[in-house]
Amino acid sequence: MPTNVQRREQAKRKLERQLVRRAERAKRRRVLAVGLTVVLVVAVAGGVYFLTTADFGGGDTDAAASSSSAAPIQIPTEVKALPKRTAPLADPVNCEYRASKEPAAKEGTKAPEASGISSTGTATATVKANIGDLKVTLDRSLAPCAVNSFISLAQQGYYNGVGCHRIGTEGLQMLQCGDPSGSGSGGPGYAFDDETWPELTYGRGYLAMANAGKDQETGKGTNGSQFFIVYGDAQLSPDYSVFGSLDEDGLKLIDEVARAGHDGAFDPSPGGGKPNKEVKFESVTIA
Repeated sequence: MPTNVQRREQAKRKLERQLVRRAERAKRRRVLAVGLTVVLVVAVAGGVYFLTTADFGGGDTDAAASSSSAAPIQIPTEVKALPKRTAPLADPVNCEYRASKEPAAKEGTKAPEASGISSTGTATATVKANIGDLKVTLDRSLAPCAVNSFISLAQQGYYNGVGCHRIGTEGLQMLQCGDPSGSGSGGPGYAFDDETWPELTYGRGYLAMANAGKDQETGKGTNGSQFFIVYGDAQLSPDYSVFGSLDEDGLKLIDEVARAGHDGAFDPSPGGGKPNKEVKFESVTIA
């Protein structure tokens, strides 16, 4: 049987063990509390950083995207002299302006006179546009029927208020205009044949007729009111009638439109898109 001394010693050791366990539990609680505090601080800091840097549909992300956009396009600066036919055309010539399958994009448009059309000499056109004046030289020796049609449409006011609906900046560098509908399929209500030759090539400054290839039923040309201005590279087959040229000051205005890019609306075929910088004709006058 334990003595009083032994009982006191046992009680003392038991108390010491209890005190040690209490101290260990208190230490664990302090460590846990510190850990939770650190986690909360990190979480709060992360949340503040996210809220101050995240983009929910605009702001800095757009600026970053803009600053990392594609490199500026390369545009040749040398204006190419207009081509010459390997053999001159008869003078005068007769043109054929056939009714097209689609009605005119502007009501009341009439086809031009088709007989006795001169194939010599030039005419000057001034296109007043929102980007500035475009001075155009029309060359009858290259495409008399195209020149005759362009002059007729200009005198009818067909091009007034019409925009340029498509620009290409890679591969084929050109600005396409002349469709009042802005869709790329509008025309004057008539069509006429190509005026090309096998050796024809294209270069900066050329005006050429846009077309939809040969008509599948008749095998004839599909030229109408649409044309394009070549401001840079244009590795094209000789299927587009060249009928004039744009002066250097006008080309510089087109260069700025090209550098502004496009919306890609016509990619992948035929390529390019609506110009980001709008081009709209106010009037076209013939000297």
